[in-house]
Amino acid sequence: MARFTPPAADAMRATLLAAARDEFSAHGLAGARIERLAAVAGSNKAQVFHYFGGKDGLFDALLVHELTGVLDAAPLDTAALAEWAGRLHDVTVERPWVQRLATWHRLERPDVALETLAQQYADAVDEVERAQRADVLPRRFRPAVLFGLVAHTAVFWSGLAPEAAASVAAVTAPRRRQVVVDAVGALLG
Repeated sequence: MARFTPPAADAMRATLLAAARDEFSAHGLAGARIERLAAVAGSNKAQVFHYFGGKDGLFDALLVHELTGVLDAAPLDTAALAEWAGRLHDVTVERPWVQRLATWHRLERPDVALETLAQQYADAVDEVERAQRADVLPRRFRPAVLFGLVAHTAVFWSGLAPEAAASVAAVTAPRRRQVVVDAVGALLG
């Protein structure tokens, strides 16, 4: 059977995104260098501008790509929200750059809401609200607050400051996941 070969433009976009992932997660938006990531991708600065409109566009496209990938890998399950938090934890552990990219976005582009991500967030909140109305989830918190608490609990370990990380260094990886599941379970009551 013949293998699918993406068009050259799709392949170049994917190559640029892969190079951008490492560059932006290491250096942030301000510290990243288009020339450096283009060289890693075997491309050039002009192609970054052609496909993404510039460094900001590339960063935004990368963030949307990575966060959408996380949600695809761990689709929201309001019927088993604590286990979903465990799966979200697993995905973010497997992809440590995602938390770094999200942090850089909050620091360097705090006033830029990416429409695709805003819609994904709104859809998740709507799903939580439907589950609350169906009495699948408790109504103690507003839907957006409940979803935010659960999502942030799921990524708790990857967001620890180095000063705090030392005090919990002895907590093993399986135990970290279980702490997430247990914490969300307690939150849900």
